[in-house]
Amino acid sequence: MQHSNSARSTRRSPLVVAIAGALALASSGAVLAQDPAGAPPNAEPVDASAANPDQASAGNEPTNLGRITVTANKRVENINEVASAISVLDGEQLEKVSATQLSDYADYIPGFQAVSLGSPGKTIISMRGIAPLSSGSTIGTYIDETPLGSSGLYQRATQLALDLLPYDIERVEVLRGPQGTLYGAGAMGGLLKYVTREPDLSETEFRVGAGVSSVQDGEIGKTVRFGANLPITRDRLGLRLSYTRNEIPGYVDNTISGEDDINDGTQTSARAALLWQGDAVSLKLSAMRQTADTDNDGNVALDPATGDAIDGDLTNRIWFDETFRRDMDFYAGTLDWDLGWADFISATGFSKTKAFFRADSTVEYGQFTNLGLGLPDPGSAYFDNALTLEKFTQEFRLTSKSGSPFEWLLGAFHTRETGNNTQFIALRQLDGSPLPAPYDGIAGTLAYLEIPTEYRETAVFANASYRFTERFKIGAGVRYAKNDQDFSQNVSEGILLPIADTDNSSSEDVFTWSVSPQFQLDDDTLLYAKVATGYQPGGPNVVLPGIPPAVDSSTLTSYELGLKGLFADARLQLDLAAYRIDWEDIQIITYFNGNSGLANGGKARSQGLELSTRFRATSNLQLGFNANYTDATLSEDLPPLFIPSPPYVVQLNNGLEGDTLPYIPKYSWSATADYYFELGGGWEGNVGGGVRWVDDRPTGTSERQVIRTDTTPAVVVDDTTTPAIEVGSYSSLDLYAGIANDSWSIRAYVKNVTDERAYQTIANRTNALTDEVPFQVGTPIRPRTFGIEVDYRF
Repeated sequence: MQHSNSARSTRRSPLVVAIAGALALASSGAVLAQDPAGAPPNAEPVDASAANPDQASAGNEPTNLGRITVTANKRVENINEVASAISVLDGEQLEKVSATQLSDYADYIPGFQAVSLGSPGKTIISMRGIAPLSSGSTIGTYIDETPLGSSGLYQRATQLALDLLPYDIERVEVLRGPQGTLYGAGAMGGLLKYVTREPDLSETEFRVGAGVSSVQDGEIGKTVRFGANLPITRDRLGLRLSYTRNEIPGYVDNTISGEDDINDGTQTSARAALLWQGDAVSLKLSAMRQTADTDNDGNVALDPATGDAIDGDLTNRIWFDETFRRDMDFYAGTLDWDLGWADFISATGFSKTKAFFRADSTVEYGQFTNLGLGLPDPGSAYFDNALTLEKFTQEFRLTSKSGSPFEWLLGAFHTRETGNNTQFIALRQLDGSPLPAPYDGIAGTLAYLEIPTEYRETAVFANASYRFTERFKIGAGVRYAKNDQDFSQNVSEGILLPIADTDNSSSEDVFTWSVSPQFQLDDDTLLYAKVATGYQPGGPNVVLPGIPPAVDSSTLTSYELGLKGLFADARLQLDLAAYRIDWEDIQIITYFNGNSGLANGGKARSQGLELSTRFRATSNLQLGFNANYTDATLSEDLPPLFIPSPPYVVQLNNGLEGDTLPYIPKYSWSATADYYFELGGGWEGNVGGGVRWVDDRPTGTSERQVIRTDTTPAVVVDDTTTPAIEVGSYSSLDLYAGIANDSWSIRAYVKNVTDERAYQTIANRTNALTDEVPFQVGTPIRPRTFGIEVDYRF
């Protein structure tokens, strides 16, 4: 039964009362203490062993921030000595804010955008304005030493960013700017790296936990988790196990079927890691399985004229459930051999990913029944897309020991991935039943095709730095990569595409490089510059007359100047970076003699400023502030598409000079605060929160349509420019609190406290036969959500 608007506004859960009590309890402490592990969402993890415990007190005496280590250059380094813009979030921070997907914490990282398409795992990510304009990935993703996700063009890589349920994660490293020399294909905009927890070889520990959450006017969500650390042979062999299951509460109603809360689902994560530590050799083996399964996307139907929900708050119009499932199996083995004069690392990975989407296409194709087939009533339609990908990777590295003036790294990398992309569009009657005979046989299947692909790449790379003085150092890196790809488009059924099998292949060589001089102003402050290149692999095209056989790589060059360090007696961490990125040979979809394919064309420029700070005001209070300015625009019109439509020729430009790149806000900022205290009896607590603001941003580029006669000379009949859909700015407030002792931890949180109704993306639902747009679909940020979680360690 569908809820009326009044019913939705008054529906409440007793969970709200329980969480309010927990928040009140946590904020009632009067005795103060420091908790270095509790940090605001935008803060980097603190290495407590590097902090001075003598400076912590129960009063308001200042204490310094701890040392932060990262692996951006594939060796462990102090973040303040790395000539690159890096943000880090540790596992405790992610637990504190109850993060279950990238969009829960992306807004707290400067220069990083994660746009949810309505379900965990259906996510578009971009960094520093390098937005996805084609189907190939622009951001690399890693788990520890292993890349995941497709490097090719036919796996919807831009919409399926690796979005882990972050359980048993040590930290998340976000490297902004091109990382092509060390991390290769697809890392032209930056890198998202998940670092998992290793087994502890000295202590046995078990952990169990559970949580419940309540979405405003929606369902109750539940979370359960389990973890175990088991030293098998002390200091030699250890095993770590973990499992978590998150039941996603629904909150969107369907006005077509009358169903409530249709966008519920589940996420699971299971992991096992085995570590053997020898005198000179260590071996780590790990296996992980992650799933995301939702009944529908969390989308809302909007009025194209006003932008308001067309049928009431948090409602959608769908005739078929838009189910989504993604399963990922991941296996990795890392061998680390201390040769004495250098370290040899072998990193082997294998992953298998399956994804299935169903999109309701009734608006797009449903009227084909009455307008195309002559039946009396409009029908319904759905589009199924199934993707499979198997990816094998092998990397060998030889790394010099740290600490000498000259440090170097040599490596070789190979990957092979095979995938398939199956697409099926079905036409039905409006109630979902098959079309009456003989129309079902004629048009029941509008299209059925498969796109099997294979991608093979081999690369060699080197990275080195030389410290000329105690303060001045220059680093440089190079990478040479060769990829070979095979592609086939096999259309076996339907009336929208010609029945045919077409095969093609491509091969290309790519060279990337980086140079980074850096100057240590003092022991804690680094001034650096960096010039680096990156690329997005090209690939084969469909084989049709007039279409080039392959699309080349898209490339960019980045120029960066940065300052990072500790100030005010190591109480203030500051990172400031300015950059400019020139992007060329952008991959786009275009038309040649009426045939569609890929092509290179157009240039873009992204330039901006990023600021990230942490401030330990007292031993109990930590503040954080991030800000970002990005000016990312097309530097020239994208090449026009010419579509014959006798007696006219239609010229389309899907991107004009000066257009802001999709999903890129010009301004964004976030602020956080955390306060720590003692409760007595071995219990400690913290309260905190964060507010984030994101500017307006477009969801695409503008479109210019020029209609000319196909005569000589041509006569312009119409010239229309349609701007891109723009989503409005928004702010959101998150609060959390917790109490803990050596065994128990209790956390409560409220996301989107003010229940802001803001959208991450908006798209037109366009009738393919009439070009009418009856409504739009928007993906809102999650409505106000209350939650409480309990963990017990023993």
